[in-house]
Amino acid sequence: MTSPPEEKAPAWRQRAVLRGLSAARSRAEARVQKYLDAAFELMDEKGTTDFTIQEVIDRSRQSLRGFYQYFDGKDELLLALFEESIAEFLADVRKALAPGADPMQRLRSFTIRLHEWCEPRDSPRRRGRHNRVPISEFSLQISVREPDRVREAMAPIFAMLVKLVEEAVATGAIEVADTRRAALLIQQTVMCGWVANRLVRNPRNRIRAQEAWEFCLHGLAGA
Repeated sequence: MTSPPEEKAPAWRQRAVLRGLSAARSRAEARVQKYLDAAFELMDEKGTTDFTIQEVIDRSRQSLRGFYQYFDGKDELLLALFEESIAEFLADVRKALAPGADPMQRLRSFTIRLHEWCEPRDSPRRRGRHNRVPISEFSLQISVREPDRVREAMAPIFAMLVKLVEEAVATGAIEVADTRRAALLIQQTVMCGWVANRLVRNPRNRIRAQEAWEFCLHGLAGA
């Protein structure tokens, strides 16, 4: 015996529910953004991530209960700031990648931008709206504890880099057997270079963006 078909709610009710859900989502996003903005302000002022949840609550003028509706704790908030910084990087690098430019020039622009974002102390230009040094340092710490979360957050960066390498291969600018492997080598060279630069006492001896690109370029040429 078949069950009678489930009756659908009237169209007006469906529209009303969707509008209600949309409005609730918009309010939630606005509240979350207030917490993020407050945390960014505190981080910019202090130059570190050494602020408390209570300071974020006070600055955002929202409630502690509301905070824990959206974040499990401070690390969760800092991860959100990290993801926001990645979104800023992607927006910035897209502006630098001229659609009709030579594929190798596009790959160079990406590598230079990535180095500047990873190495905010030595960047010749301020990129992004906020002090990225504290978030960069936090990303190193959280990578050890929660590598999957960091990997997921950085997936769009890697995807963009793979596409740029594939474009360069398609035009014959470079020849690599494994484009994903080549992209991974570029990303790790640039990002691990930032960590190594922390160990170089004299700023003049630190690896610069152009040097990082030239090293990657020679590696690609020999791949």
